[in-house]
Amino acid sequence: MHNLALAMHKKGYHVTGSDDEVFEPSKTRLKNAGILPEAEGWFPEKLNRNMDAIILGMHARADNPELLKAKELGLKIFSYPEYIYEETKNKTRIVVGGSHGKTTITAMILHVLNFHKINCDYMVGAQLAGFDTMVKLSKDARIAVIEGDEYLSSPIDRRPKFHLYKPDIAILSGIAWDHINVFPTFDNYVEQFRIFVNLISENGVLVYCEDDAEVKRVAEETTNNIKKIPYSVPEHRIENGITYIQPPHPPKGGFPNPQSVGVHVGEQSPPFGGQGGFALAVFGNHNLMNLNGARLVCNQIGITDDMFYAAIQTFKGASNRLELLFKNEHTTVFRDFAHSPSKLKATTAAVKEQYPNRRLIACMELHTFSSLNENFLAEYKGAMDKADIAIVYYNPHTIEHKKLKPITTEQVKDAFARNDLQVFTNSQELMNTLKTLNFHNTNLLLMSSGNYDGVDVKNIAAIFDLK
Repeated sequence: MHNLALAMHKKGYHVTGSDDEVFEPSKTRLKNAGILPEAEGWFPEKLNRNMDAIILGMHARADNPELLKAKELGLKIFSYPEYIYEETKNKTRIVVGGSHGKTTITAMILHVLNFHKINCDYMVGAQLAGFDTMVKLSKDARIAVIEGDEYLSSPIDRRPKFHLYKPDIAILSGIAWDHINVFPTFDNYVEQFRIFVNLISENGVLVYCEDDAEVKRVAEETTNNIKKIPYSVPEHRIENGITYIQPPHPPKGGFPNPQSVGVHVGEQSPPFGGQGGFALAVFGNHNLMNLNGARLVCNQIGITDDMFYAAIQTFKGASNRLELLFKNEHTTVFRDFAHSPSKLKATTAAVKEQYPNRRLIACMELHTFSSLNENFLAEYKGAMDKADIAIVYYNPHTIEHKKLKPITTEQVKDAFARNDLQVFTNSQELMNTLKTLNFHNTNLLLMSSGNYDGVDVKNIAAIFDLK
């Protein structure tokens, strides 16, 4: 919502807003733009009939006093996705959907467009390198790239957000049951993706991951008049901790030297040229599938494979998505947003496969409504089996705040089906235990949609005295 306000202000609209809490970096950005609210809270008396529209965020309650006043005044009320569509309805809309990988695929597409200086509007769920805000709305861009979340649009509009964008080009990365508080059964959850696919415009395009059985079923069953393009994990190899991708059609004149486009490949990397492939700064089958899907989407708007690969070599990932926090000759520390069972499994496997000769310590936080629900816990069976040491943390106070039934450490161990799983309910005890471990020839993977109750993971090297 803060990024949308900044984007609208930059476009020339007169923007005001309210929130009960404003955190950094939004607070400073809003202040610098001159649109930071004078005080936190709700002020219905500030609304008047001269306002063109109200945009309602998902976290406002249905009885919010400003929302009630807007209804009383008869003002036009948009949900967040409704307004994004309103601003992009005359553009070619690329919508990225799926239970996981949405932010990364969106970021990849935007990175390639930015590399080739192709103007576009966008909405993405993370701060990206090279982009000032997470939302851009302009008058002249012909393309809009939108991350399509399946969560609800607003407290008064219970439709999933991605049902409102009406894509011309859509990509579907995967379907793995999530948001149990909104979609109580797997079938109910899958139905939202069927609806999404059926909302693709006439003669539009669906790019879909054929390795995901549910995605493949949804894509093949749809009968609307669209072009369907499947994708999978592209051919690749891993050498000395670096992934090289092999395009189906090598570029004329051989592969470029990665240093020429700013990619660091390390002293022990094999020479480029011939059939060497393109060196990547990202890794893991999940990321490689995301990359292949992004490539096919870019093809639909005139970006050739050669153009795509030239750009994607410099892509280092979206914030919190297998983000590198620390690296030396024998230890690497990553942070990842992973919290769903499927993403947990994919991320853990990716790090282990990239560094097969190193021990892997994988630590995850149960933080979301679904992950802390005792009826959902069983979905985590086997999710961390690739890790040499597996650790799970959760805070009982978070469960209480979400008004869920308490869970026990034994329930968590049973759910993950791993006898040696270590479970913590105190973040300081967790950090103290991690400090005692030997990190020689060892990687650490921290996975959470939270922050381990205030732990500064970006400063993890100092916390563990890594050098």
